[in-house]
Amino acid sequence: MPSAINLVHLEQNFNNGETLSTHILSSLNLILFPHLLHSQGYSSRQPPRPLIFTPHNRADSDPQQVHISLVGRDRIRVSWITEAKHTQSIVEYGKASGAYNSLATGEHTSYKYFFYSSGEIHHVKIGPLEPSTNYFYRCGGSGPEFSFRTPTQEFPIEFAVVGDLGQTEWTASTLAHVESKDYDVFLLPGDLSYADTQQPLWDSFGRLVEPYASRRPWMVTEGNHEIETFPILHPHGFTSYNARWLMPYEESGSDSNLYYSFEVAGTHIIMLGSYAEFDKKSSQYKWLVADLAKIDRNKTPWVVVLLHAPWYNTNTAHQGEGDSMRIAMEELLYNARVDVVFAGHTLICITHLKLLGLTL
Repeated sequence: MPSAINLVHLEQNFNNGETLSTHILSSLNLILFPHLLHSQGYSSRQPPRPLIFTPHNRADSDPQQVHISLVGRDRIRVSWITEAKHTQSIVEYGKASGAYNSLATGEHTSYKYFFYSSGEIHHVKIGPLEPSTNYFYRCGGSGPEFSFRTPTQEFPIEFAVVGDLGQTEWTASTLAHVESKDYDVFLLPGDLSYADTQQPLWDSFGRLVEPYASRRPWMVTEGNHEIETFPILHPHGFTSYNARWLMPYEESGSDSNLYYSFEVAGTHIIMLGSYAEFDKKSSQYKWLVADLAKIDRNKTPWVVVLLHAPWYNTNTAHQGEGDSMRIAMEELLYNARVDVVFAGHTLICITHLKLLGLTL
């Protein structure tokens, strides 16, 4: 299925006091609060495209599936996998190619899923790092060199928002389009690999996105295709997702990798979990209340929320799947004056709007 793409440019409009402006080039499911809604009727999906399986072509001790994510104001987490066990969880890095004047150590894990055993999954935090700066790095002391650019800490900032990515010809087209833009951070509101319990597809996905996810921070939340439970034999979900795509949940006071928040360049971004408990007694609900309460609009005038299952949906598929979460949480976002919500799941572009002095 085609991925929906958003390229979102956020800035402060100093010509109008506290007013903010946004330039949205295309959309996923988009809600601007408050919520008087306009839509263009029911829509249907585009047909699927063939799967792209990306094979492993490096030495077992070399890093593969490299991706980076934000951890706090001036740190990056580097994650990768090695087929060989007992490889070092270290990252060497610096501002010039081949000149690594800093080194950080981290942790590693692995998991089993029925007859599948993952490689060694490494996570290493590096920093402090300077904003808007190119860094070169090497993982595990061997293999190829990678590079990334840290995000800006000032407006304007540009986010690429892509939902339901998968690994098909649609995916390749989407990533090529995103790569043509000079964005700062990649946001993915669920449904990453579409492995659906076929664990080698998680590895294929990691290799497919490595050229992009190793160069810009990727911040993700879970979708329904990450659940991967099996009655009685594997009752606990998100095993693969949580092991491979570690996000800064602890740093934001969350007790689950399925929901968290982070801040970058005047923007407070909340990643909600559509498939974690969300009623008023749940840990996620209580965490969201606390997270919204600590937002300082002088520091982060933009507040953005991402989740997987849309709360409003004019697609013929997935009708009503986000209703319970909307009933439980929408008022919290409304009262906190959240600026924009992005969702995925429906695999088409839907826009729900109420104009509030925002430029679209």
